[in-house]
Amino acid sequence: MVNRLAAETSPYLRQHAQNPVDWYPWGEAAFDEAKRRGVPIFLSVGYSSCHWCHVMAHESFEDEEIAAELNDAFVNVKVDREERPDVDAVYMRAVQAMTGRGGWPMSVFLTPGGAPFFSGTYWPKQPMHGMPDFPQVISAVREAWEERRDEVLGSAERIATALAERRDSDAADQLDPGVVDSAVQLVLERVWDRELGGFGRAPKFPQAMTISWLLDHHHRTGHATALEAAVHSLDAMARGGIRDLLGGGFSRYSTDARWLVPHFEQMLYDNALLLPAYAAAGVATERADLVAVAEEVAGWLLGPARGAEGTFVSAFDADSEGVEGRYYVWPYEELVAALEELDVEVARWTRFLGATPGGNWEGVNVLHEPVPRARVAAEEGIEEATFAEEWERVRAHLAARRAERVPPGTDHKALTDWNALAVRGLVQAGLALQRGEWIEAAAEVAEQLHTTHVLDGRLHHVRTDGVTAVPAFLDDLALLALADLELFQATGAPHWFERALTLAEEADARFADADGGWFQTAADAETLVSRPKDLMDNAQPSGNAVMAEVCLLLTGLTGDPRWRRRAEAALRILQPTAAQAPTGAGWALRLFEALAAGQREVAVIGPDGPERAALEATARTHAGPGTLVVATGEGHGDRVPLLASRGARDDQPTAYVCRELACEQPVTDTATLAAQLRTAGTG
Repeated sequence: MVNRLAAETSPYLRQHAQNPVDWYPWGEAAFDEAKRRGVPIFLSVGYSSCHWCHVMAHESFEDEEIAAELNDAFVNVKVDREERPDVDAVYMRAVQAMTGRGGWPMSVFLTPGGAPFFSGTYWPKQPMHGMPDFPQVISAVREAWEERRDEVLGSAERIATALAERRDSDAADQLDPGVVDSAVQLVLERVWDRELGGFGRAPKFPQAMTISWLLDHHHRTGHATALEAAVHSLDAMARGGIRDLLGGGFSRYSTDARWLVPHFEQMLYDNALLLPAYAAAGVATERADLVAVAEEVAGWLLGPARGAEGTFVSAFDADSEGVEGRYYVWPYEELVAALEELDVEVARWTRFLGATPGGNWEGVNVLHEPVPRARVAAEEGIEEATFAEEWERVRAHLAARRAERVPPGTDHKALTDWNALAVRGLVQAGLALQRGEWIEAAAEVAEQLHTTHVLDGRLHHVRTDGVTAVPAFLDDLALLALADLELFQATGAPHWFERALTLAEEADARFADADGGWFQTAADAETLVSRPKDLMDNAQPSGNAVMAEVCLLLTGLTGDPRWRRRAEAALRILQPTAAQAPTGAGWALRLFEALAAGQREVAVIGPDGPERAALEATARTHAGPGTLVVATGEGHGDRVPLLASRGARDDQPTAYVCRELACEQPVTDTATLAAQLRTAGTG
């Protein structure tokens, strides 16, 4: 038997299609049924690669007795948080307000009108660690609804009112790019783990946006410790179990402070953000090992993470065969047997991979690099190049052996915002490392998003199994516009600029808040108990910060001061968070770095060839935070205001260094261009 979720497109919802729970998808039908029956709604929110979501499903949602209780007392609604981030955001805000914490699975009891009145996250089937069991929760909520309904409704009304009235923190009176200096000091003194790398305590998340901001701060100011903190964290993750040494991707987070044991799911957004961070760090430090990590992440994106339609899948599960991490970990005997199949010294490679007979986690081994490979090579008395060559043979062989196992599940839905984030990452890394094939692949993905993810002339959020669904949220429009602008800078093709401008104008028309910034949902979208507005970076960047970046770029490309006003209004709202909780505002802090450096645009125009390439390389080498560089041929027309009426001088490729369309004297040689950029304070 199957329930209503069998007809849904979300892989996560379909995972619950055979539950005995009589699930409804989110929608009017569920609320109408709750009103007809006069019962509350039990809302369960999760996602396909969420380990504890699977645990609760196996323990409770597959249990016939618990399902019968749920079906009798409630209308039960399942939501994929990745498919409906608006529903997730609204009720997560309520859960955090009611319980002081949040997470997934998210479990919320609602009135038939949708107002929350009781909530939690994971509830076990049996009592544990002082937590009530799920049957107790069901019984208590049912009793409260049946015997104290007026009290419950009153509480729900107060919570809903508080959510609807809750406003953003007071915006800064004046925009202060100097916020970056105090923010850097706060992170380096209080948050950076100087011993083990990363920021904060366990569990440790990659914090790629914080790392990218620190790299930008170093580029602008020469702050050595900012660079040290960024690179130290990248090194720690690269050598830790959070990095899949055999497959190239990074897991969601580390459960311990040493980066050894990951929560094994691999998410598109983490890898999309880490790719440009490793590439930028590799260039800044001239370290080939950091570049190699970027290449591995790009290989993961363009390999296993590439879906059937050419876009990227969302995630790979932590579990396989019902066990967390089973696909990735190695019993010592199995690892030794695999190594013995090669003509290598087994002890060297078990040591290099941190494997022991007793295991380094629950009796098995999470592969990692406890000692830097250069040190291992030196201690083993072999050349680094020889060690690297042998490691590639070992890696390929172990990967082939691992591929014989039952793989984790794949959440193959293509999310517009996450895909756009990956497009941006590939373009930035491709430019930094001169990997044109990454930029070409990114353009292919963006083309798919602009075609298959558009329905009835409007961008949508998700596409699964050939079905495009859910009208776009702010993050979709803003991140795709930003990806388009990155492609415009990389290729010089005007249609990328035009697409970005169209998306930005739609976002500003349908999502803008009169008080500054933008809501997550459109003015004409489904009405929820409150209208979410995302001001902090979480797993992915704040939609407001991304949209502010789009506006700053459009300011220089169009010369329209309206975009500058929009960006500054949003940044004033984001500024208090940037000052007080900088690891929650890494994306915004990069924009403050750009403002501190002074925004510049560099247009390199002329026929493709060595001379234009040299000017472009000089511009990109000297480009720092706040500098946009685009190179294009003379046939660009006047479709982009920055390029309008500008062409090659004296039949030579020509560079124009501008600030919001006010340009310096055009130059045709690299030395003068470099001098102009140094004078402009960009490098």
